[in-house]
Amino acid sequence: MGKNSRASVILFFIDGLGIGEPQPHNPLCLVENIEPLANFKDEKKQIIFDGILIPTDPRLEIEGRPQSASGQTTILTGINAPKFLGYHKQGFPNEKLRGIINENSVFRQLRNRNIEEIVFANAYTPQFFKETPRWKSATTCAVEAAGLQFRKLPDLFGRKALFHDFTNQILRERGFDAPLFSPTDAAKILADLSRNFRFTLYEHFITDKIGHDQDFERANIHLPPLAEFIRETLKLIDLENTTFILTSDHGNIEDLSVRNHTLNDVPTIIWGRKKDETAKQIKDLSDITPAILQLLTK
Repeated sequence: MGKNSRASVILFFIDGLGIGEPQPHNPLCLVENIEPLANFKDEKKQIIFDGILIPTDPRLEIEGRPQSASGQTTILTGINAPKFLGYHKQGFPNEKLRGIINENSVFRQLRNRNIEEIVFANAYTPQFFKETPRWKSATTCAVEAAGLQFRKLPDLFGRKALFHDFTNQILRERGFDAPLFSPTDAAKILADLSRNFRFTLYEHFITDKIGHDQDFERANIHLPPLAEFIRETLKLIDLENTTFILTSDHGNIEDLSVRNHTLNDVPTIIWGRKKDETAKQIKDLSDITPAILQLLTK
């Protein structure tokens, strides 16, 4: 196969997206035009673009509410981080989790298998590199552990990266002269990256902030363009050769009656190449990285 027809994977990570009840406190059942994000407990439905929904366990055999640091570490390594720690770790990875990421990140495992065309699509601002000490997310630790280059604002301006707010509105509010991107603009950038890289990770965490803020108004504004971004990406990529995996680390935005994370399953949705056999492999968050490795190495 030529360069543009090789097997590739997009992992689209959405922080704080669970599968909840269709109740008034759940904006996913109130906001219109947000497929494929609107998924509910005990509901069987057809996913757009012939996707497969797998309700995925973020609790990982540990009591308590799933948290970001341990959930994201699990997604990005294939190691059950809460079980390793004995608890769910919120916020940013501690030393033990950073150790897991350093040895087992999906980026590093792919490089160990001689797959070098890998990218974290998110752009970082100059302030991130100036702050000392820096709080580092699991994805940031994974990029550093594999020795990957960080995408920066010049990459974003050149349409070779995306901000976590894919519209760039937050950047503009911070004083950066960044162009406004539509969901279609963002989709074109992500699709282009997937044609040039065999593994592309994109991270979006505004959803988790909306959940913690219990902000129905912002959910109503934010969810439709996020869903459109996903739909437009699916239109643009080659689903014969690309597998698109959407997943989350824990629930939150699906229950705005509380500020806390939920105990709900999260949606893993798979589209494209080998979607059926990949879906059969996934039961909890520790299955995501092994599925990616299998898609790209076998």
